[in-house]
Amino acid sequence: MDHSSDVKRSFVKRAMSAPFLTRDNEHELAKDWRYNGNVEALHQLAAAHMRLVISIAARFRHYGLSMSDLVQEGHIGLLEAGARFEPERDVRFSTYATWWIRASIQDYILRNWSIVRGGTSSTQKALFFNLRKLRARLTQEAGSDKTIDIHAKIAEAIGVSRNDVAVMDMRLGSSDQSIDAPISDSEESEGTTRGDLMVDASPLPDELVSKVIDTERRSHWLQSALSALSERERTILKFRKLSDEGFTLEQLGYHMGISKERVRQIETRAMEKLKRALLEREPSGPAAFV
Repeated sequence: MDHSSDVKRSFVKRAMSAPFLTRDNEHELAKDWRYNGNVEALHQLAAAHMRLVISIAARFRHYGLSMSDLVQEGHIGLLEAGARFEPERDVRFSTYATWWIRASIQDYILRNWSIVRGGTSSTQKALFFNLRKLRARLTQEAGSDKTIDIHAKIAEAIGVSRNDVAVMDMRLGSSDQSIDAPISDSEESEGTTRGDLMVDASPLPDELVSKVIDTERRSHWLQSALSALSERERTILKFRKLSDEGFTLEQLGYHMGISKERVRQIETRAMEKLKRALLEREPSGPAAFV
């Protein structure tokens, strides 16, 4: 027989057989712990209410987490309740401890139910733990009436948006998927994982910024170097090198009233002058322009 199962059964048996405490017993133990720091009194108070922890933990077993872990978290909540309980208040310890036990178990479920954190606000937390129950009740009440918007009804009851309900419903209806898992079993996608589809081929932000800075710097270098050319030389380079149309030597010669050979000579001389001007202004970089 499994040893761990025996231990769990033994633990539950001890918890269920612990003696009940009267109101006076609770009051004295709580006072002894609070004012005298008697740890044994706190342990007695907690031991007598472990059956309450087990009962509350059992309500959350359908979230797929270990019952023993739920009980352990509930026990932490029980000890927190014992540490904070004020004997002078006219309330039974079990009533006070119930809130702390349930809160501790719910926080544990929210932390471990999915790697995607959810239910951080009080309304989202209420939505997480009440969605299934409300959906079942409203669906039963609606019967065959398909015109009733269940999500809208749940949203109104809890005080959240309809979209919040739809998103939470989708999360509760699915499970976490590994990014290393294949996207499908088909031969076409063999070897392709979900992680492969998450890669963004776009340039990194620092690369984009660097490109913008380099472009602006080169533009400044070029404009500065062009000032060393004559107006005719700048005109020829503008239409020959800096224009999308890319004028031919013959076209430029016709418009400027000179031969195409003369245009070529001026262009060659202008390119040499431009290269020298660029190297004088920035010897380490702009040579790539020419």
